[in-house]
Amino acid sequence: MKILVTGFDPFGGESINPAYEAVKRLDSKIAGAEIVKVEIPTVFRKSIKKLDEAIERENPDVVICVGQAGGRFDMTVERVAINISDAPIGDNEGNMPVDEPIFGDGEPAYFSELPIKAMVQKIREGSIPASISNTAGTYVCNHIMYGLHYLIDKKYPNIKGGFIHVPFLPEQVIDKRATASMNLNDIIKALTLAIEAVVENKEDIKVSEGQTH
Repeated sequence: MKILVTGFDPFGGESINPAYEAVKRLDSKIAGAEIVKVEIPTVFRKSIKKLDEAIERENPDVVICVGQAGGRFDMTVERVAINISDAPIGDNEGNMPVDEPIFGDGEPAYFSELPIKAMVQKIREGSIPASISNTAGTYVCNHIMYGLHYLIDKKYPNIKGGFIHVPFLPEQVIDKRATASMNLNDIIKALTLAIEAVVENKEDIKVSEGQTH
């Protein structure tokens, strides 16, 4: 099995992005799967183009995109991406789409094909907080998750894909009072455990991870 794992480049003048900082430090083999790591620009449209090129080049069995969710305290495995970009701030090239469909011929939403509940459970077994997220936002993270599933729907039907959000690193919150963070080693461990769960589970486990609101 070959798994392509992507992480975003530093955003908004930051010197680091925990997504790619963790991704690039993953082992090249996890649970017998070959791990291919790619950095993706934090830019609308260009991110999907870079992802498409990587999939075309590497021909993976699974694609996992990783992004930063500043303010979240745990590893959050995303359930769904929606067909809208509505940016509260500009991306790394200043693009700021408002109420813009990502693809006019795409579905209103796409759901992850990965065993998301098994991934969360495996991360928790490693003593790292994790949960299912039911919103990837409307910024570049949702954009790339939706783009991934659009590509799977239209071009790469034999691939499975999904998205994981990671918290800030401690060094990113020094001047952000009462903002959650997670150290890099725990993020790397959590991603490794999530990948192990993908390899080990062809179907997801049946446990409740729902929310009331």
